[in-house]
Amino acid sequence: MSVAVVFDSAGTLLNTYRVAKDICHKKLLPGIETTTLTYSSPDRVLIVLPVHSKNLIATPPGTLMSDYLVRNEIHFGISCTRKVTTAEDIGDILYTDKRCLVGDLQECIRNVWSVCRAEEMVTLNSGAIINMAQGGIEFTITAGGWPFEGAKEAISALHRMGVPTYIASGDRVTKLEKMADHLGIPRDRVYGVATPTVKAQIVNDLRQEYDKVLMVGDGINDLCAMRNADIAILTIQQPGERPEDLYKEADHVVRNVSEVVDIVRDLNASSHICDRDACGASYKR
Repeated sequence: MSVAVVFDSAGTLLNTYRVAKDICHKKLLPGIETTTLTYSSPDRVLIVLPVHSKNLIATPPGTLMSDYLVRNEIHFGISCTRKVTTAEDIGDILYTDKRCLVGDLQECIRNVWSVCRAEEMVTLNSGAIINMAQGGIEFTITAGGWPFEGAKEAISALHRMGVPTYIASGDRVTKLEKMADHLGIPRDRVYGVATPTVKAQIVNDLRQEYDKVLMVGDGINDLCAMRNADIAILTIQQPGERPEDLYKEADHVVRNVSEVVDIVRDLNASSHICDRDACGASYKR
């Protein structure tokens, strides 16, 4: 039996710390769960920005974020949203916003870096939450991630079993590829800036190629992909509360990503038993 495992990145393979800046109230929100924050309103859209932190930090903090993005021709990716919204409509708001300053995102970056700079391998991703009803940037976002203990070993163990691993995440591809290199996942199996719908489609496509596809995730943006998978695994290694729907959908709930290896091993073992039983039944006939 052929098996493949699809992992979310932040909160699943990566221990992730996130912070948001509430633009209207000028308040920093450390340790926030950005997908939950986004899904709490149908008018919010979480986007990722391919901005280099060093370049952003070097920019005068009073610069309008929209001016910075336009001047540097910086595009965006849609990470998650509750309702269908066109990229054109999002861009119209993002690139004309008059409230958000570069300094707002600088605060997020500095806060995240103060927490995770001691880690050996760190990825930083920045973005924003657009409020379509308000017509502006509601929050700036930065997330820092580093591999959970045992994540690299789990990937290696799966590969030694002949089980291919994939990453499907809302994070930027360039950041994911560097982390995939560290974990030992081939770059051609990395899917970045994947919305919940895209994650679900990735799982569907892989099911045409493999007998069993496992989806491992930790957040509400993984729910559609978990529903489409043959086996859904919810990991709660990242601290925080999760919607009850995730627990209802999960076939397994794990506290460490390394437990995925045992689930796959048991799946293969049960498949071999079934194969032997089928052969025996056929022989008896």
